[in-house]
Amino acid sequence: MATLSEVARLAGVTTATVSNVLRNPGKVRPATVARVEAAIAQLGYRPNLMARALARGKSCMVALVLPSITNPFYPELVRVAERVARQRKYFLMVCNTDEDPEIGHAYLNQIAGTLADGVLVLHMGMATEVIEELRGRHAPIVLASEEFEDFSDGLPHVIVNFRRAGQVAAEHLLKLGHRKIGVIVGRGLEGMQHLRLEGFKHALLDAGVAFDESCVQCVLDTVPGGYQATSSLLSTHPDMTAIFATNDLLAFGASQALADRGIRIPGDISLIGITDIQLAQQMRPALTTVALHIQEIAKISINLLLDLIENPGHQPILVRAPEPELVVRASTSSLRRGHLHRG
Repeated sequence: MATLSEVARLAGVTTATVSNVLRNPGKVRPATVARVEAAIAQLGYRPNLMARALARGKSCMVALVLPSITNPFYPELVRVAERVARQRKYFLMVCNTDEDPEIGHAYLNQIAGTLADGVLVLHMGMATEVIEELRGRHAPIVLASEEFEDFSDGLPHVIVNFRRAGQVAAEHLLKLGHRKIGVIVGRGLEGMQHLRLEGFKHALLDAGVAFDESCVQCVLDTVPGGYQATSSLLSTHPDMTAIFATNDLLAFGASQALADRGIRIPGDISLIGITDIQLAQQMRPALTTVALHIQEIAKISINLLLDLIENPGHQPILVRAPEPELVVRASTSSLRRGHLHRG
């Protein structure tokens, strides 16, 4: 691999001049710039990005820390965040914690302010005071899409209205006439997705419909988790006419469990999720869900982080993602008489 010195020798200039051409060509005579660029092209020289970062005190690298790359929500978000970062001349480093808060803490310790100019944290399940301790490294840390509300005012945060998402799902099922509803609640690093469940409960109570706690199953945010929960609900509540899952992966698992038992969706049981990952459109029948606007969350979050990097004087701010929105597809329908006698 060619070195800076070899480029300088071929171009007949000093290494300092080559550095100036790479960093600030406006300070170098056009004829010299042309000679240096020709030498770079001939030798195939590539700058050492790490050395450049150390010299400039800026890496042009940002990190995105997420709990599980196997959950489709995160690759969809990463794809958009990477594109936005690239457009703004930054590289995006993806750090997967495998849902282990200790791994997440190690990543933040190692990269914040060193390898990365800033860090975007998704669903870490890490106490905000731990993250606060790391902010003294002059590297902004932005939290996005966390499943809690009592975050520190000192942390930049992109807020998703998860309570409203649960409320929207409940209102849709109630409008269709469903009253006996099974509920599958995901639990990740932060514990149960209680805000989504809370919104769902409140919508039922506001409509004068009693909420049956025995109809709730709490499982891991996975397809097998949704399958297991649905199997349990069918055993204990064979008269339910609809299932609400707090994310689309769980709903996909539920659809598999129903199909294996010959139960029609939505003819026998309506099914609704939350998130609107691409898989929701590809399911058969296509899944009715509450969209969290993954692309918008990604754009808002990464732009907030990059703005804080480029304008260190900005005060930490809280930004709200667009409100959750119902996306009606083929997995929900109005209550039919037949529902009442199934099983």
